[in-house]
Amino acid sequence: MDDIFVYFVSLPNGIKEAVLPCADGYTVYIDRDLDLSHQIEAYNHAIRHIRNKDFDRHDVQIIECEAHRKE
Repeated sequence: MDDIFVYFVSLPNGIKEAVLPCADGYTVYIDRDLDLSHQIEAYNHAIRHIRNKDFDRHDVQIIECEAHRKE
């Protein structure tokens, strides 16, 4: 797996995490206002997207549906 860089930042309401590909791997942004258990859930959700190679796919709705089915 590529390098994963994790940052805790303020995200808009309702957004728990965001993942972006970068030159060295992936950058994961997690909402710093979540409690620890929800931050862990958000991190695990991001990792599933990376492991599933979702950034090579195009249909966001199907990707999210599949990601939430595995939670």
